[in-house]
Amino acid sequence: MTPARNVVFDFGGVLIQWRPEQLLSDQFPGEREREIARRDIFGHPDWLEYDRGTLHEADAVVRFAARSGLAEARIRALFVAIREELQPKHDTIAVLRGLAARRVPLYGLSNMSADIFRWLRERNDFFALFNGIVVSGNVGMIKPEPAIYEHLASTHGLVPEESLFIDDVAVNVIAARRVGFQAVQFTGAADLEAELQRRAL
Repeated sequence: MTPARNVVFDFGGVLIQWRPEQLLSDQFPGEREREIARRDIFGHPDWLEYDRGTLHEADAVVRFAARSGLAEARIRALFVAIREELQPKHDTIAVLRGLAARRVPLYGLSNMSADIFRWLRERNDFFALFNGIVVSGNVGMIKPEPAIYEHLASTHGLVPEESLFIDDVAVNVIAARRVGFQAVQFTGAADLEAELQRRAL
């Protein structure tokens, strides 16, 4: 195995809390409404376009409401709740800070709207630890499309084979490996720390 010189982090579910099912339960306590919201919001291709940056939040609210039959006010409340949900995962951030202290070059690659990423960056100082960040909503590409991994590598001069990618979603990990990255699926901070130690990072 080629030694990894760089570490690339996904954000949601790894460094930032992301629990869509909990959000649905909190915002739509009725089972039928929850299923509608799951299908017509998070499970709809429009959500990917929102993350990609081709569907802006105001337009997404209108489109989600029209498709689901849920009131626009409730969709707007969901977007407020999404921001409140995105809390830092302190145990993983401790791992990140440990890598930074050892001067390991750090990069971010995340599916997220530009607005939400801007909101998060203003509130969390750990983003300053990264040497470079690619967010889907800023570049019009989205994981697991190969182009976004290639964009990360070319923009920041990374050799994929020398870069370890960490993501909680299996298809994103598989896609990264196909582009040449070393990649592991995130299951928790303790397991990640053990994996990094195994790789002498």
